[in-house]
Amino acid sequence: MGKLFGTDGVRGVANTELTGELAYNLGRAGAYVLTKETAHAPRILVGMDTRISGDMLESALVAGICSVGAHAVIAGIVPTPAVAYLVRKYNLDAGVVISASHNPVEYNGIKFFNNEGYKLRDELENEIEDLLMNMETIPQPVGSDIGTKSLAEDALDDYIDFLTTTTNTKFEGIKVAIDCANGASYKAAPIALLNLGASVSIIHNEPDGTNINKNCGSTHMENICKLVVDNGCDIGFAFDGDADRCLAVDEKGNLIDGDKILAICGYNMKKKGELKKDAIVGTIMSNLGLTLMGKENGISIEQVGVGDRYVLERMLEKGYNLGGEQSGHVIFLDYNTTGDGIVTAIQMLTVLKECGLKASEMAEIMESMPQVLVNAKVNNSRKNDYMEVIEIRERIEQLEEKFAGEGRVLIRTSGTEPLVRVMIEGKDLSVMKAEAESLASLIEEKLQ
Repeated sequence: MGKLFGTDGVRGVANTELTGELAYNLGRAGAYVLTKETAHAPRILVGMDTRISGDMLESALVAGICSVGAHAVIAGIVPTPAVAYLVRKYNLDAGVVISASHNPVEYNGIKFFNNEGYKLRDELENEIEDLLMNMETIPQPVGSDIGTKSLAEDALDDYIDFLTTTTNTKFEGIKVAIDCANGASYKAAPIALLNLGASVSIIHNEPDGTNINKNCGSTHMENICKLVVDNGCDIGFAFDGDADRCLAVDEKGNLIDGDKILAICGYNMKKKGELKKDAIVGTIMSNLGLTLMGKENGISIEQVGVGDRYVLERMLEKGYNLGGEQSGHVIFLDYNTTGDGIVTAIQMLTVLKECGLKASEMAEIMESMPQVLVNAKVNNSRKNDYMEVIEIRERIEQLEEKFAGEGRVLIRTSGTEPLVRVMIEGKDLSVMKAEAESLASLIEEKLQ
């Protein structure tokens, strides 16, 4: 068995790769690892997004949880960050989310949170994986020691109440557009923004189990761009399927990506004395413009590996309270323990209201350097072998030499999909695009 856990839990095509049997075993192993030190009968919160496969996987996962004597608390359809928050609010022992985030409907995933609402460290994930190969070592209680399930009937309302406490500002007079990706934010986002006084225009908030992320949400920003311009909105936000990420659009329909969100919110937090240690944590994929913005405004920009879990680890290690990724995973650690798309939207609206500027004017705090990102579709079992192929390695070295001094070349594998990502940052967009596409084609050819 290859490594199951990627950068954001276990992912795969539902019912062929991520089967009911695997979900059951993950429920058993995960519940045991996360609660074996508890002196009481452990309770684990279970939430999911709107995918049609969620019911199947939830049933299997809950059966696994109950089989080791733990109790499953069912939250139903809620954003991933809601589970991270509610685990703490309800004083539960762990949380699990059934979601494949921004991926198409045929995929699904399972990711765990500990009792503090944090995603698991690598060593805990490794322990769970090891148990999957030795399931007979997990206790199997009988009789009254078998676990049960219950419903967390107020889960969504409690999360919405929490969202409205993340700002002291009311948004009267602000016209907001949102794209809910037919995903887990379809109730929470509009209700929270309306409760805070905003005027809200909504699209893709009618999930049917099969339309999550389908030509909508944060992976298809053209929809929210059009909605903002057509409706004369002040700002727009697009969430992904489980609402742990959010991208924004200014009043002209221009993209405000995760790096610019970090720049805007970080600068405002520093002005108010709220940015801890005057630092923001980004990743190796962060635009060079974020670093330049930091230098100009006395903000240190630290970079870690790609994945919001690594951003969070650095934030906890150094005592920072803001970090995130270009993709829109932004962690406001003063409010939640993971990326929270709706919290991100609320913080952006707070800046908009407080500073009295247009969204396009706020975005001028950072000038983005041109970047080209091309995905190479490869055999998933070979995606980490690109540096072992001589032709690929030599081409990468040639490009690194070519762009040295005026840009950079970054190659990384996706933690959730069979992709190798080629990113080139520099000055000449047409040259960067041609070189990135050429390298991606070579990678696809050699890693099938």
